[in-house]
Amino acid sequence: MPVLRVVVLWHQHQPLYKDLVSGQYRLPWVRLHALKDYYGMVKLLDEFPNVHQTFNLVPSLISQIQDYVTGAAHDPFLEVAAKPARDLTPDERRFGLQYLFQANPVNLIGRYPRYRELWDRFRSAGGTPEAAEKYFSPQDFTDLQVLSQIAWFDEYFLDDPDITGLIQKGRGYSLDDQLFVIARERELLARVLPAHAEAARHGRIEISTSAFYHPILPLVCDTNMGAVSTPGLPLPQNRFRHPEDAREQLQRGLNLHQEVFGVRPQGVWPSEGSVSEEVLGIAQGLGVKWMATDEEVLGRSLGVSFARHGHLPGELAEMLYTIHRFENEQTEMNLIFRDHTISDLIGFVYSGMPPQDAANHLMHNIKQSAQPILNAGRDAVVSIILDGENAWEYYPQSGREFLRRFYDALQRDAGVEATTVSEAIQRQQQFPRLKSLVPGSWIHANFNVWIGAPEDNRAWDYLYNARNFYAQAAPEASEAQRQLAFEEILIAEGSDWNWWYGPEHHSANDREFDELYRKHLSNIYQLLGSRPPDYLSQPILGGGERPAVVPQTAYIHPRITGDMVRYFEWMGAAMYTADRRAGAMHGKQFLLDAVHAGIDNTYIYGRLDFTENKAPTADFELVVNLESWADEGQRPRRSLRLDVEVAGSRIRSWKLSVPDTARPLAASDQASDQVTVALFRNFEFKIPLDWLLAIPVTSTTESGNGKPSVPVATMLRVRFSLWQNGLPADVLPVEGWMELPLLSEEDLIAQQ
Repeated sequence: MPVLRVVVLWHQHQPLYKDLVSGQYRLPWVRLHALKDYYGMVKLLDEFPNVHQTFNLVPSLISQIQDYVTGAAHDPFLEVAAKPARDLTPDERRFGLQYLFQANPVNLIGRYPRYRELWDRFRSAGGTPEAAEKYFSPQDFTDLQVLSQIAWFDEYFLDDPDITGLIQKGRGYSLDDQLFVIARERELLARVLPAHAEAARHGRIEISTSAFYHPILPLVCDTNMGAVSTPGLPLPQNRFRHPEDAREQLQRGLNLHQEVFGVRPQGVWPSEGSVSEEVLGIAQGLGVKWMATDEEVLGRSLGVSFARHGHLPGELAEMLYTIHRFENEQTEMNLIFRDHTISDLIGFVYSGMPPQDAANHLMHNIKQSAQPILNAGRDAVVSIILDGENAWEYYPQSGREFLRRFYDALQRDAGVEATTVSEAIQRQQQFPRLKSLVPGSWIHANFNVWIGAPEDNRAWDYLYNARNFYAQAAPEASEAQRQLAFEEILIAEGSDWNWWYGPEHHSANDREFDELYRKHLSNIYQLLGSRPPDYLSQPILGGGERPAVVPQTAYIHPRITGDMVRYFEWMGAAMYTADRRAGAMHGKQFLLDAVHAGIDNTYIYGRLDFTENKAPTADFELVVNLESWADEGQRPRRSLRLDVEVAGSRIRSWKLSVPDTARPLAASDQASDQVTVALFRNFEFKIPLDWLLAIPVTSTTESGNGKPSVPVATMLRVRFSLWQNGLPADVLPVEGWMELPLLSEEDLIAQQ
């Protein structure tokens, strides 16, 4: 019987956040993700001995974990979390307020009521450390220091009785509690690398590596590769060409892997799946047996498109679902190509589904994709490759229940083998040959994220200048200076700096990344006895889009027609504008542009704007969730759900219901003059407020002071999501809800 082999590769990566000159860590993400993700991801496989996987550990991540374990890491974020709250200076208090809330507000902050309470207080005070500081007592800070750390603890670590006891305590933490959590962090970090080594020894995982500081190897070899992938792409003023640096980065990665895990790695995930024929030749010369990249690179190399209209037809499926062998002159390399669609479902879609439904959909997708090959009596290899850390913040409980159900299905299916990459290569009998390879990455089979935009090209020119200065000045420097300066060059070649430059990506730490990149370049000049160029004191980062959140400022009374040109009718509404930059993950599909919502005395109104001012042409479903909340309690007072089915850019049907009830309150096939739903250039609705509150907003009787009596509910929450093919495709707000206070119009205006 033919076999379906499922190859899952988790890419675990963090850039070097350490300033080599000062020794200080500029961002805490190595420590936090090592606490939350890396241990549990590999430990989970203990429960599924027949599920084998590949874990790619970037060397710069490994070296920083080692730094924390030995106690050598100088992490100001950890120091502020560890310091007694009463001893914090004003600057440290503001620093803590700025960074200790940098966590997913639903699945990390929202999991702990006291943490959520402090976060709500921070936001209600203006959302800036300067405005909020006076509202936080020393006890508030201690609770924040403790919970901001526990929120990042792995699910396995949360089972520890001591940690469980602290969670149950909930609030009012002591200095002893705080010091216990900080001390426990180092113990937990020390488990990460040994857990991987043990799993590898037992054959449950294969550990692959990347170039040491995660550079885009084809661009380090030659920045002109950017224009080979994208003809006409604007390039930096200066051509950066240092294949010897690319070789050094890869050599160091292989060496560290052998030093830490005791074996030479067989495979390499080249940073961002970036490959070129020159890179394959360098890797083969260093003994690498396999490399991996994206299906679009294969498609461009073969002159075909793997665009999906359902599943791939037989001929295209046979091209993708196998292991290829590149052969050209002196180079031979096994290549696997990730299924882009399935990988992105895990990264961006399944977090919005119940775990069992998501696992069922994933298994069905994998098997249906490979079915044409299996039907022909041949084995198939489906490769799923994605980031192994960032996605889990968007899943409840770090996605563990989804993964358990997926792994259980893999293990129980007799026709499926979950293998490492090397196991899949060993079991494959015949390999399709590739004679040429188009250079590209796993993002659109080009390098446009890292080169081409003015910010990107400026960063490459600054690197070019620093690299040339090193070549001129290094002969006169001491050996120690040369080594440290060259290390800074290799660090600056990393992909992460240019990830945040240009229009594609954004995070709350853009400025820190920019400063750290320029600091690495400045260190090169300083270490070699020269003053850094003045331009390195100026940000490379320019202005860019940011998400905008505007509260409701006045009652609104819009007509509901689905035509967004009536701008003034929505003035005063609350608004949430989508951040069109994809944060730490690439591949996010943007369909929704902005949402507006507001109330008057009688109705709640909502409006959804689509990207490019038009609804998607493919059929879709809109879901609007609405809740009313009172100050007291942890559950909504009442919930409603508006489901709208759209076909051919027109509303096919809609219904408004209380979740989990059979009969709708209103529907498109029932006459109602109270609910209105419309779709044209945008989507709009209005719903009676008392349907959501179960009582009018204010009483018709006056209280003793001449004002309306206080309503039971004090706030409404609204969230929009768009679904396609039964899967969530986009949502606004991305995290949490849009909140509408239930106030009179006079009070709304007065609070501005």
